[in-house]
Amino acid sequence: AKSEHLSFKLSYYNEYKSYLSMKILSITLWKKDGEKAVELTSIHDVSSFSYFQRGAVKDFMKFTSQLMADRTAPGERKSVKEQEYICHSLTRSDCVGGVAICDDEYPQRVAFGFILKCLETFLSLHPKSSWTVLPYTDMPEIKTQFDLFQDPKKADSLSQIQGDLDETKVILHNTIEQVLERGEKLDDIVAKSEHLSLSSKQFYTTAKKTNSCCTIL
Repeated sequence: AKSEHLSFKLSYYNEYKSYLSMKILSITLWKKDGEKAVELTSIHDVSSFSYFQRGAVKDFMKFTSQLMADRTAPGERKSVKEQEYICHSLTRSDCVGGVAICDDEYPQRVAFGFILKCLETFLSLHPKSSWTVLPYTDMPEIKTQFDLFQDPKKADSLSQIQGDLDETKVILHNTIEQVLERGEKLDDIVAKSEHLSLSSKQFYTTAKKTNSCCTIL
């Protein structure tokens, strides 16, 4: 009986530790303007990265979010895994959507629920008719959701808002390259990107050579 009790406690502890390690790194909300996505608002948390990497990591979060948003059609949901990170993207049928970057242990269903909750919150404060100057830079209400959903177990009940997207199949890609159209090359998109500074592009090249953290970021 003692052994069973200890086993239960260890199992509970490991599950709890797993939840503690889960993290949302970024959320970006978009509206689709033809094939191009236009940013509505965003939050990026780079505190878990070294001080000298943070600028480049933030740039690549923005770059990856733009790339995913541009390639997620209305009604689609996509998840792309790259090393220890995963990028979740959805676009609603009314052409607004979001991209969340999380660690790969964060539950997929809760991640999509988080995006939808952020969209719901944003649209309640800023209906489409009020979109004159984008993006919105000060959104404490979205930051509240960002902080709340860091614990997926507590946030799970809040993510039950998926509605008609519940039956939508999630397209899972194993690398960011699989999202690209035929003939597109990630290196070329990075080189041409307006979201990336010269130092961030150099950081990408170095990281790729060493198989380091930033092929998704």
